[in-house]
Parts: sequence; structure tokens; C-alpha cells
Amino acid sequence: MSLAYTIIIGFFVGVIARFTYPGPQPMSWIWTILLGVGGAIVAGWGGQALGLYEPGEPASFVSSIIGALVLLFIYNRMTGKK
Repeated sequence: MSLAYTIIIGFFVGVIARFTYPGPQPMSWIWTILLGVGGAIVAGWGGQALGLYEPGEPASFVSSIIGALVLLFIYNRMTGKK
């Protein structure tokens, strides 16, 4: 997977996660991309722990969005936002 492909998919995953999560999520487009890529990493680790993915297998688009939502939830709880 190329870096450009990762950035594009990360952007779309981050945008969908931001619009899905309740409340305003103000962040720049760079943080949105990092949120999407981080969501894919979290989804990959979680999927491997549950036996859904083999090591080295990429997470699906939907599970990446769920991973990004988990990251948003953790971030908002750590910073005191609701």
C-alpha cells in the first residue's frame, strides 16, 4: 500500500468518524488524516486480538472507522470533553 493511498483512505475514515461522533470535533485536516490512519491501526490490532485478521492483513474500511471512533472517545474522555 502506498503512502498516498494511506493518506487518502485515512482522510475519508477520519472525516466519517468525525461526522459520526456526537458533538463538534474541531481539528485540522492533518489531524483528521492521522485520526483515520490511527483508527486503522487500532482496528488492525483489535482484529488480530479477536482473531478476525491475520498479522499483516489490513483492517477493513468499516472497522477503521470504528477504530477512529474509539480514538475520539478516548481523546474526549482524557481531555474532559463530552
